[in-house]
Amino acid sequence: MKHTAAYTPTASDLMGRKIAAQLDQASNQLSYDISERLRAARMRAVAACRQEALQTQTAPQLQNQNGVLVATPRFKFWNGLASLLPLVALVVGLFVIQSFHSNQRAFELAEVDSALLIDDLPPNAYIDSGFLQFLKLQAQDSNEK
Repeated sequence: MKHTAAYTPTASDLMGRKIAAQLDQASNQLSYDISERLRAARMRAVAACRQEALQTQTAPQLQNQNGVLVATPRFKFWNGLASLLPLVALVVGLFVIQSFHSNQRAFELAEVDSALLIDDLPPNAYIDSGFLQFLKLQAQDSNEK
């Protein structure tokens, strides 16, 4: 099923058509030398447009002119591998950082656990607010001495 949209001319299209119609009417009233100069100018413009169209180049040609290496089929594997290498390095780096931080956290928790087990006080003593006040006073006394 094809959908065709009906063309509805805009105000600028209508204005352009009116101007073109007036120019067509006026071109019949031009003298021979002016119409010949206009025809020659049109021919030069069409020739320049054709010449410009013929000078288009492909992307590899433009890349070679600009000093960019073009990937030949022989190097496509290596180019793909070189594209993936930074991504692999990033993933490996993130994995190493995550494992380092988890090991560091486990080490810190082990230190706290060993300090609590070695200490003479039960772990519930650290929860008591009065005991925390006692520790602060003891720290102040040791600083004063």
